[in-house]
Amino acid sequence: MPAEATFKDFNWSIGTQDEQLELAQTGTDDELRALAMAYDWRAHPEVVLSWIMAQKCIDLGSAITAFLNGEPERFNYMPKRDVPDRWKSTARLLDNICLRVNSGFYLAWPDRDVLDRRRLDRWLIAQAKDREDNRQGRFVLDEAIIASLTKNELRLDREHETAVYAESQSLLRDLLSPVMELGVSRRMLRYLPEEETEERDLRKPVPRKRLSKGR
Repeated sequence: MPAEATFKDFNWSIGTQDEQLELAQTGTDDELRALAMAYDWRAHPEVVLSWIMAQKCIDLGSAITAFLNGEPERFNYMPKRDVPDRWKSTARLLDNICLRVNSGFYLAWPDRDVLDRRRLDRWLIAQAKDREDNRQGRFVLDEAIIASLTKNELRLDREHETAVYAESQSLLRDLLSPVMELGVSRRMLRYLPEEETEERDLRKPVPRKRLSKGR
């Protein structure tokens, strides 16, 4: 790998797995998400993509895109013992991505969809058909988790927002808002049940009960 190689300009279809992994580990969160969706599965997925998919910055849309790019259809109905040796590491990586999806490791982010929605729809239709036929493939995606992506319930509609916040979206700011603003971010309040938000003002501290002293 040339000494001047940078993440942005590097040709990810070339280079050894060690060179690619070393450079991948210098990437920003946005760069890693983009690489996950564009990585060539003919290169070194068992090392490079495996590391990328284990990073917490990877969102659900990026993960599903990477999963479908790996062409899981070719292994879905093949017994594990029949997978050729040269493809076993690829099939295991697909296993790992599927397990992380179903465990909730990858979260749906606002307006970050899978790149090929029609392909995902075809996968889910085939999965539903398998269920009707009482059979199951090797990779079964949790449809409830996938729905959090396909329904885009976290979509941000700025035209109807009552809260004013910075142009740059920041999940970290939302999570830290109770400390930064001494309350809960108004953007996050939209996803709480109505009855809970009506009961009390979440920006006000909860009064503490005094403990009575024993006689």
